[in-house]
Amino acid sequence: MKKKKWPIVVIVIAVIVIIGAAAGGSSAKKVSSSDGASQGVSSNTTPSSDKTTFGIGDTAELKSVQMTLVNAEEFGGADFFTPQDGYVFVGCEFEIANNSKNEINVSSYVSFNAYCDGYAISQSMTGASAWDKNGKKTLDGTVAPGKKLSGVIVYEVPSDWKELEVSYSPSFWGKAMTFIVPKN
Repeated sequence: MKKKKWPIVVIVIAVIVIIGAAAGGSSAKKVSSSDGASQGVSSNTTPSSDKTTFGIGDTAELKSVQMTLVNAEEFGGADFFTPQDGYVFVGCEFEIANNSKNEINVSSYVSFNAYCDGYAISQSMTGASAWDKNGKKTLDGTVAPGKKLSGVIVYEVPSDWKELEVSYSPSFWGKAMTFIVPKN
């Protein structure tokens, strides 16, 4: 009976070590900040090198990947692409710089999590279509080492929203960079 337990214990320990190594890593750190407020949202840029959340104009870095929340804007849509009654679109424009040695994949659906006033929300394809008419594309693609990607993620939120939280993780198991967008 004791001989059968030994392989199970080794497998459990190996799985724990692998998960810990994959999920481990350093926390996001603030690289730079610039003032950048847009219509309907306010800039939230408190200088600190130990920040765990970032605001509009801040550049965060995690595992040699830098991310900047360039702009956040509330809008009502365009043509047939409008939010449901009592809601508005909030478009968040990001720039991602890959300073690592490996290419990274960015998916606006898989790489990002968002919360509006504490409730989980998903990207709005209707909002993304409305924003696309402004010449901005969604934040999806492969970024080679030393290259950049810019784009927007659009969320449909209640018109009385107070705070939008958007988190990006460069890897599925890794830590995330979190940006907070407060409403004016």
